[in-house]
Amino acid sequence: MTQGNVKICNANTQDRAAILAIHMNAFGVDDGEVIAKLVDEMLDDATGEPMLSLVAEADVELVGHLLFTSARIEPDHGQVSAKILAPLSVVQHRQRQGIGGRLIHAGLRQLEEVGVDLVFVLGYPDYYSRFGFKPAGVQGFQATYPIPLQNAGAWMVKELTPGTMEGCQGIVRCSKALDHPKYWIE
Repeated sequence: MTQGNVKICNANTQDRAAILAIHMNAFGVDDGEVIAKLVDEMLDDATGEPMLSLVAEADVELVGHLLFTSARIEPDHGQVSAKILAPLSVVQHRQRQGIGGRLIHAGLRQLEEVGVDLVFVLGYPDYYSRFGFKPAGVQGFQATYPIPLQNAGAWMVKELTPGTMEGCQGIVRCSKALDHPKYWIE
């Protein structure tokens, strides 16, 4: 199956069970339960609004999911709009086919169109740097919880509105559902 057969679209409420199943499959039994429970909580968490939830569909089956939730920077930097990308999942039999990348590109495009300035992620630097993410700590952005020094490069930011990072720094705060130290270990 080619990437052309994959359609990226906004998730709807009827997709919820399939979305949770995607995360269970992608992360395996133990981690999958934790991530699926987190996603379930995040989808109901008003402190993450407005959020962007995207799905990848192939042959009338959902095979990928990406969630962006709102974030804020403390101290407040006025009109800076920020999101956190977490999590991104693709079912195991469809991984390494570019689906995750298509979800990221589609999400970043939509966020840019609605005026989001910065997007943060805690993830694999080699993967996310392909999409323009750069280490956030050296830019003056601290994660919600401290990232161990050996993993500092995993805390990243992408500037969607040029010039936003100039004079902007602080602690990035997330939704209540994501606000737990166990989700900030990379």
